[in-house]
Amino acid sequence: MVTGAGSGIGRASALALLEAGYRVACGYNQNHAGAAKIAERHSNALAVKIDIASRASVKRAIAASVKQFGRSFDIVVNIQGDEPFLSAAALAGAVDMVRAGFDIGTAAGTILGDAAQSPSLVKVVCAGNGQALYFSRSAIPFYRDAGSAGDRRYNQHIGVYACTRDALLRWASLPPTPLELSERLEQLRAMENGLTIGVALLDETALPGVDTQEDLERADAHWTATARGAA
Repeated sequence: MVTGAGSGIGRASALALLEAGYRVACGYNQNHAGAAKIAERHSNALAVKIDIASRASVKRAIAASVKQFGRSFDIVVNIQGDEPFLSAAALAGAVDMVRAGFDIGTAAGTILGDAAQSPSLVKVVCAGNGQALYFSRSAIPFYRDAGSAGDRRYNQHIGVYACTRDALLRWASLPPTPLELSERLEQLRAMENGLTIGVALLDETALPGVDTQEDLERADAHWTATARGAA
C-alpha cells in the first residue's frame, strides 16, 4: 500500500512498484482521481481511500486491500511517506527480519553524538538477536559516564516496516496503548501487545526523513544534488 498515491512521490512510488510487478493498493485521501487513474490503467492496482489519522479508515483500507488481493501474499511492506531516500539495504533488511521469524521487521541506521537529542529522530535499542527492546524520541541508551559526545553511537529508526499478513491485521485491530500515546510511536502499540519487531542494524548513516521544515529543505538540497549527479 502506498499512501498519497494520487500525486507526487506517492504516485511515482506506486508506478515504480507496479512496473516491477508488484500488486499495489493506491491510497488516497483527497486525490481520488489520481489514484483511480492508476487503477484504471493497471490490473494489479487498487484505489482505496485512507486517512492515516483515522484508525477506522486505516482498518477499512487494509480490509479492502486484503479482499482485493486475497491470501496469496505472506509479507507486507510499508514505506512511510516521510522517508523519500529509503535505501535498498533498509528495505531488504526489514524483509529479512520477518523471514528470520519476527512478526515485524524494520531497520535502523547510525546516528552519532548530539544529533540524537532531536525528538524528530526516533532511536531504538535492541537485544543481541536484533529484537527491538524499545523505541523512543529520547536519546537511548543513556550514556551515564561523561565522555566525548562524538563517541556516542545510537541507532536511528528508519521508517520502513515489513510484517506477516497476520501480524498486520492484528496490529491494525489493536487500540492505542499508553507508551504509544506517550511517545507518539505506533510501533510501541505492537510491542506492548506482544508482537516482536526485528531490527536490521545498518552500518550506514540514515538519510533524514522529512518531519520538519528544516528536514524538507535538507531533503530538497539532497534531491537536487542527486539529480545533478545522475545527469
